Amino acid sequence: MDKRYDPALSISADPHSPGIQMLSRRQLIRSAAATSGAAAAATLLGNSLLASAAPRGRKLDKVRILQVGVGGSIAPYDREQLEGHKDVVFTGLCDVDSNALAEVAKSHPDAFTCKDFREAFDQHADKFDAVLVCTPDHNHALIMMTAMKAGKHVYGQKPLVQQLSEVAAMEAAIRARPDLITQVGNQRMGPVGRQYAVDILKRNLLGRAVAAHVWVNGPPDEGDGYFYYGGLKEPTEPPPNIDWKLWLGAAEDAPYREGLVGLRWRSSWDYGTGQLGDWCTHLLDVLYYAYDLDSPLAVLSHTRRPSDFYHAQHVHATLSFPGGGRQFAGPIFPVHYCDRGQIPSRAALGLPPGTFEATGTLVQCENGVLYVAPEGHTEVWRDGKPVDWQKLPGLGQMTERNHWHSWVDKILGRPGTFVQTPFSAGARMAEAGLLCAKAARFPGQELRWDKSSLSFTNHEEATNSIVRRAYRPGFELPVF
Repeated sequence: MDKRYDPALSISADPHSPGIQMLSRRQLIRSAAATSGAAAAATLLGNSLLASAAPRGRKLDKVRILQVGVGGSIAPYDREQLEGHKDVVFTGLCDVDSNALAEVAKSHPDAFTCKDFREAFDQHADKFDAVLVCTPDHNHALIMMTAMKAGKHVYGQKPLVQQLSEVAAMEAAIRARPDLITQVGNQRMGPVGRQYAVDILKRNLLGRAVAAHVWVNGPPDEGDGYFYYGGLKEPTEPPPNIDWKLWLGAAEDAPYREGLVGLRWRSSWDYGTGQLGDWCTHLLDVLYYAYDLDSPLAVLSHTRRPSDFYHAQHVHATLSFPGGGRQFAGPIFPVHYCDRGQIPSRAALGLPPGTFEATGTLVQCENGVLYVAPEGHTEVWRDGKPVDWQKLPGLGQMTERNHWHSWVDKILGRPGTFVQTPFSAGARMAEAGLLCAKAARFPGQELRWDKSSLSFTNHEEATNSIVRRAYRPGFELPVF
């Protein structure tokens, strides 16, 4: 579960921060063609990072927010953080759980309520300017793209989408609505720790990158926690407070099973993205901001057996990214992404004996190794010896900032503010996480990925089974 903390409320226009809107090289060209007068990219961060354009339309003095998904594990915290901004008011609440909706409505008596998000857009669209989406993964793209189609700014929980095809669909929406301010729930980029890790790598202070190792602790063999991989419960009738058909939303018809509505959907192939998908935004972000990674060329999963997410996995997935240029030591940049806390060998990396945290991101460079934990603790080695990274020559100055408030301030058009993980960045991180999670259906088979055609060029079965889903009538994705 996300560690709760109270980041500083200051907002910074620090040009060295990884928080400016992130676009790939190809996306930058498309975006520039679609949006005249776009801001020039920050020189240090390269052509991939482009400041968000100010929103069009009436100037806001308050941001009126509709929250879709008000209960669960993260929605209350997101709401609390946003309500801490003096210029935010929640004017709409939506949830398929009538009990959760009624409870939150007690403290928001002036907000309209509904259980079907489509009703909010059909009947109350004039009452909100932005949408906070905290639903299970399988409905992320549908609700967020509906909001963008309606001209609403969006804060969406990670991973941004649940299907590989939804990455492309979301990017089409981003290109069509460059005036909208979007943000993915990647609050760990607010404090300075991970920002400094990005800065060290971006500036090549340890030389060019050779490879990266990324790992997340869990899932457990058994238990009843944030991730539960013990198997599906037997079908049963949903409780009276849950509108099961609306909870399914974009997913195909299926029977209600105990536990899915709470937390276990995260370990479901149909509704979640497994541990690798769930954590990809929090762990791969450093790599994307430092190196402006293009779409992966291939993925190879080394799981024990074909995955269904519901049984404890032991996945070691290898992503192959295009390398070369001034930042990569070779033509391919390999990224190893693992669950079950599969840490890399310190000896193989030339590091002294010791331990890493159970979850982390490590980059091997020509002249050293960098490790950063989820909450920002960073360690650096040169020639196998630890060094004080804060004394590295050329290191920039980072500023702690509030992840939620920066989104609000950007919507309000306040100068010098920016979103830290806009949808353009979150979609690319989700693509990598989804490739690793879904390739576990085909262990030991390298899948050659072609994003332009949304296909695995060497594996028709994988293309037909792990790239897209069928959407229920009435819950299809909006077309841009």
